[in-house]
Amino acid sequence: MVITDVETVKQRINQLHVEHRDLDDVISRLSQSPAQDQLQLQRLKKRKLYLKDQITMLERQLTPDIPA
Repeated sequence: MVITDVETVKQRINQLHVEHRDLDDVISRLSQSPAQDQLQLQRLKKRKLYLKDQITMLERQLTPDIPA
């Protein structure tokens, strides 16, 4: 998905940051639980990494290309 409008990209980045932080909190709480579900933790961590990759990709769209 390619987003061209700068404000739309910034809004999406903010949404992803919020979801990333929320996942971090959930993962932290689940990790401390004595009856932790390893499969669920693994899925949440993968989702968190995916969000980080999406944030990085969108942030690159905001950075202008530097001519070589």
